[in-house]
Amino acid sequence: MDQITAQTAKAALDADEAVLIDVREPAEVAQASVPGAMHIPMGELLERLAEVPRDRRVVFICHSGARSDSVCRYLEENEGFGDLANLEGGIVAWHQAGLPLTR
Repeated sequence: MDQITAQTAKAALDADEAVLIDVREPAEVAQASVPGAMHIPMGELLERLAEVPRDRRVVFICHSGARSDSVCRYLEENEGFGDLANLEGGIVAWHQAGLPLTR
């Protein structure tokens, strides 16, 4: 698992080289989200594992990067996922980088 910056994640998304999955709770996503991101709350991940692509890079995002880091580690260690990345600093870093958000 890689730790990547918001700018690196945005470039991968723009090049269609990655999928972004937001693991925050619905109330958090309602406040602000990254356009085009899939939303799978951390608590629903195991039930919705089939929705997580295995054929391309998956970048996980949360508020600050802690939950998404846990998700990446779990998927690598227990579910056999390969090309995963955690967005360092989460949506806070995305916002601070001046990248687009839907509110």
